Amino acid sequence: MKKEKVEQEIEKEAAEELNVIEEDMEVHNEQVENKEEVVLTEDEKRLLELEEKLATSEDRYLRLQADFENVKKRNVAERAANQKYRSQIIAEELLPALDGFQKALDTQSDSEQMEALLTGMKMVYGQIMTALEKEGVEAIPALGEQFDPNFHQAVMQDSDGSKESNEITMELQKGYKLKDRVIRPSMVKVNQ
Repeated sequence: MKKEKVEQEIEKEAAEELNVIEEDMEVHNEQVENKEEVVLTEDEKRLLELEEKLATSEDRYLRLQADFENVKKRNVAERAANQKYRSQIIAEELLPALDGFQKALDTQSDSEQMEALLTGMKMVYGQIMTALEKEGVEAIPALGEQFDPNFHQAVMQDSDGSKESNEITMELQKGYKLKDRVIRPSMVKVNQ
């Protein structure tokens, strides 16, 4: 919208000034026909100045247009990133609750009441994980994998001769990622 207004104003000014110059040039051409010597008149000097001014204005206009296009592209990219990672905040808020669920599910029980409670908790945990997976949140695999500092945080070392060097021998806290972005790295124990 602004671009069109600027363009129209530049064209209007240029057209008005060119009309004045053309009239002056006609008068000048008549005078030149009567004289053999050609000397730049004030109108011709003004014409050269106006042409230079027009070239400067066109250059400024093109630069503004390029800046506008760059801002527009940047806004589109930011909106796409915001849409892609829109569920990151809620996922980060739910991670401590998921950790608590996991600890509760890892408990052993001998009573039927406790088993029924654990079964219900497993169902709720599964529903939460399904909802998060639909949004692109997934657990980072750790146990038995090679240590990767992009996805894992080593907090302990192990010396197990039966395992490879840099192999993860224990996962102390589960890590999660949202699409291609790590929300929380896995805290692991790594073999030397």
